[in-house]
Amino acid sequence: MIMRIFLLLTGFGLAVLGGISTIAYLNLLTTGYTVMDYLHFIKERVECYLFLIGMLVICLSIYYPGKEE
Repeated sequence: MIMRIFLLLTGFGLAVLGGISTIAYLNLLTTGYTVMDYLHFIKERVECYLFLIGMLVICLSIYYPGKEE
């Protein structure tokens, strides 16, 4: 149970970091980037993948079958 809570909180932290980075890069749209340029730019940034990794860790910590109590 403690491991699941640890994974949940770790996944939440990663998702927040990745989400904030992705939202912060939206400022590129005001500097003249198109939406396709923006998507290409965040595809190359490692910190934007933290959101996807965090969401995966959260889903695994919630839905991965554990031992029955």
